[in-house]
Amino acid sequence: MPKSQVVMYHNPVLLKESVDGLAIKEDGVYVDVTFGGGGHSSEILKRLGSGGKLFAFDQDEDAQRNRLEDERFVLIGENFRYIAQFLKFYGIRKVDGILADFGVSSHQFDEAERGFSTRFDAMLDMRMSKRNALSANDVVNRYSYDDLRNVLFEYGDLRNANAIANTIIAAREREPIGTTQQLKEVLKGFLPEHKKHKILAQIYQAIRIEVNQEMAVIREFLEQVPELLNIGGRLSVISYHSLEDRLVKRFIRSGQFEGEPEKDFYGNVDVPLKKVGPLIVPKKEEITRNNRARSAKLRIAERI
Repeated sequence: MPKSQVVMYHNPVLLKESVDGLAIKEDGVYVDVTFGGGGHSSEILKRLGSGGKLFAFDQDEDAQRNRLEDERFVLIGENFRYIAQFLKFYGIRKVDGILADFGVSSHQFDEAERGFSTRFDAMLDMRMSKRNALSANDVVNRYSYDDLRNVLFEYGDLRNANAIANTIIAAREREPIGTTQQLKEVLKGFLPEHKKHKILAQIYQAIRIEVNQEMAVIREFLEQVPELLNIGGRLSVISYHSLEDRLVKRFIRSGQFEGEPEKDFYGNVDVPLKKVGPLIVPKKEEITRNNRARSAKLRIAERI
């Protein structure tokens, strides 16, 4: 595919609600850390004046072909776990709002060779950036029993993770598991027809999260948010499964991921963010138009 060719992405999820949540100021500085097809970024730019600025992040080479031609816009081709580092490079230490749309894009699922989808036979890849060293092939063929079991249990919520890990290891000792179809064949004993797609989705999700270090990336990103946001600045986050949403919810509530924040002598808690409004989920009309929206949850917070 030529580098100049635009890559088509499906409609962005919760577009109006997530951008509304940023309470955009015309001359503000904003960040879209998951650029993808540029849908959220385009909407932010519509609401910015000539003095506003938008920075976007995306490590996926396909997404970088969708760069928007606007002098107020900068696309950074890196993982958003490095948000503070790369904004500092551009002389930006504080921003007025940050938007994140976690998970895998529709485009990545639809590109068979990327190996994200259960629908296609492809090489075991699942990397969001081809520059990443770790691939799904490494996880399936090189991880120890304990590591593989933990990935399947923690990231896929698979109660029979022990048996699945044992089966994969026994199969790979006979021959390497190189494709998604080979993996399905190895695991066919765990895939009853009435639950096949659900269980495969859980297995793929677990491997994909491990390959891309998604939970670690989200943690590192959220930890940087309070220092980056101006007082009154907004965070608008869309997540798609409970692992992501739990991290976001806990961090907004307490400024940490485990336990409860410490209280001072008077029982007051010092937390950097406050929740804005209730949890937002897509309306039925949006889910009908865009199936990817069915599990989306939007949380909005403000720097205090």
